[in-house]
Amino acid sequence: MSRRTEQVLQQFKSSIPLLEVLTDENRQAIIMLLAQNKPGLNVNAIAGHIDLSRPAVSHHLKVLKQSGYISSEKKGVENYYVLTVRKPLEQLKSLIAAVEAECDGPR
Repeated sequence: MSRRTEQVLQQFKSSIPLLEVLTDENRQAIIMLLAQNKPGLNVNAIAGHIDLSRPAVSHHLKVLKQSGYISSEKKGVENYYVLTVRKPLEQLKSLIAAVEAECDGPR
């Protein structure tokens, strides 16, 4: 196996958590909701827009935050969540570019 192939496989491995986060339809809905509400939303507002309990929304927010898709800011007693997808998307774009380069490379 070439060094380049090993590097691409390593990129796949490091991207698995980012991809797994996106497989859940509720997290997809939260991402899209936050994309449409730029100032950010709190847990209650998010739960009001999607068919999930407040604890379930909190769980999904925690997963999204840990993976870098969102961040939070405390305002008073509430946390407001905003979309911060730049870093995870850059990592996924890098993976796609590496796979394309490997596929287009010499055989």
